Amino acid sequence: MKQFKGRPVVAGKCTAEALVSHGGFNTLASFQNALQFGDMPLIGDKNKETKCGDQNNTDLYGKPMGGKALCLPQTIGSTTGGMVLYCANVMKRNPACMLFSEHIDSLACAGAVLAAVWADEPMVTVDCLGQEFLDYVKDGMKITVEEDGTVTVE
Repeated sequence: MKQFKGRPVVAGKCTAEALVSHGGFNTLASFQNALQFGDMPLIGDKNKETKCGDQNNTDLYGKPMGGKALCLPQTIGSTTGGMVLYCANVMKRNPACMLFSEHIDSLACAGAVLAAVWADEPMVTVDCLGQEFLDYVKDGMKITVEEDGTVTVE
């Protein structure tokens, strides 16, 4: 077990299973099928899982994202990224939390803040956790996030 201290962008408490990307997370490519075509189920559907559709992200492609603690350096890609994160949250197809090793980029920040203001359940978001965090955490590890930005990895 190890603890990391980051900056809460959207404060909250959360416990979820880690899903790790060592490269940038292309929000649009990852969620496009779920949001545009509706061919991915809502979180909690036991028959199917919301899976990452970004073929260029070998860490995440085809893996379930819904309800996970998404651990990544930052997001990349289209200027629609913030709206995509907000829409994923409203449609309940979002990760449980987003944990950034680096400073959060403006697009992801916009999506997290929009969801915190307008969605029923905000998506806990923490940045500045450091490269050591991203090197330590592995898929499937239990992640607990506290309101002050403390992240415990088990």
